Amino acid sequence: MSDESIAGRIERLVAEEHQLRDREQADAPDDDALAADRERLSAVEVELDRCWDLLRRRRALRGAGADPEQAQARDAETVERYLQ
Repeated sequence: MSDESIAGRIERLVAEEHQLRDREQADAPDDDALAADRERLSAVEVELDRCWDLLRRRRALRGAGADPEQAQARDAETVERYLQ
């Protein structure tokens, strides 16, 4: 996977995140729709974290003179435990 394809995935996920946040307001009266939007939003946020982590690791490997293709996406549990 190239940096460009990861960046493209990030852009698509950010667009979906914005749509879900906008829809959240419209779905407020409908508990089921609101719950579904929030569940999907949570999944999108985790996937964004994973993509950013992978992109940063690829860039770090490249900067250190190593092959960025060695970087593998980490599982959600690992990425979500990082301290901000």
